[in-house]
Amino acid sequence: MLFEYTRRRSVRSPVTDAATFRVGRLEQAATRGAKTTDLSHLIDTSYNYHSARELRWHLAERFGVAPEAVAVREHA
Repeated sequence: MLFEYTRRRSVRSPVTDAATFRVGRLEQAATRGAKTTDLSHLIDTSYNYHSARELRWHLAERFGVAPEAVAVREHA
């Protein structure tokens, strides 16, 4: 499963002092000419992610698949 996300800037983590981001829009990537599907409503867009890896793990949990089955990329 390939997902594309649009990053929104967020706050620094009070725990790790690292930059975080929020997902502005989440789409399932199009395959072979198909249109993308907006899935933003399936996640909490107010959550502050620390990394794309963390987002990938959250999506895997949400869809009930292994994290290895999920790929994410930032939409340019």
